[in-house]
Amino acid sequence: TFAEEIALVRSTPPEAALRDLSLALAETPGASGSDAGRAMLADPARTVREVAGLLEQVWERLVEPDWPRLRALLEADIAYHSRRLAEVGFGRLLGELSPRLAWADSTLTVGGKRGAWQRDLGGRGLVLMPSVFTWPDVIGGHEQPWQPAVIYPARGIGGLWTEAADRTPDALARLLGRARADVLCALDEPAGTTALAHRLGLAPSSVSAHLAVLRDAGLLTSRRHSHQVLYERTPLGIALAVS
Repeated sequence: TFAEEIALVRSTPPEAALRDLSLALAETPGASGSDAGRAMLADPARTVREVAGLLEQVWERLVEPDWPRLRALLEADIAYHSRRLAEVGFGRLLGELSPRLAWADSTLTVGGKRGAWQRDLGGRGLVLMPSVFTWPDVIGGHEQPWQPAVIYPARGIGGLWTEAADRTPDALARLLGRARADVLCALDEPAGTTALAHRLGLAPSSVSAHLAVLRDAGLLTSRRHSHQVLYERTPLGIALAVS
């Protein structure tokens, strides 16, 4: 949860904060020598408190109101790319994540503005992390002691704020009912009840009932993913939604 993550930020030891602040400020010419930069480096413990407070404000005002929709998109991306990993393998999957990623001779190349860097994973593995905030860039997290990671744009960002009702065919609405047809058409990517309810402006209980009917009719399948059940369209459901 966000509360758990922000608690970890607040517990950052001052010596670790000083190291990370020095690395971050070094990315911007002149930042370390500015009044703000010197103040941050002089009292890293205070800086941690201030940064944690700002992060909390960003979460509450900008992210939390839309978190069900954002989380649904991220979880759908993970589910999709997990299947693709099993189907096509690691090297090809990286190319599908972004044209800025390439895998050859056991070496991952991350294209970007910072130039080339290398890191031997040493058997630690690589975290692939979807994000709704990075498009079109890919970010390589490679500083010690953090787990090696690649942060890439999640699938479906282009349709993130498209209202499903705007795409529901009138003929399908007459067949299934407007609300039930909206639920079916909203499932361009796998999603859970809460995310669909938030997206469509419906009560979760109503969405749950519609999902059950659509699943029983063979238009949806469901599977458990972490803490929730995700629904996605069957081939028959896809054919109806896009007709």
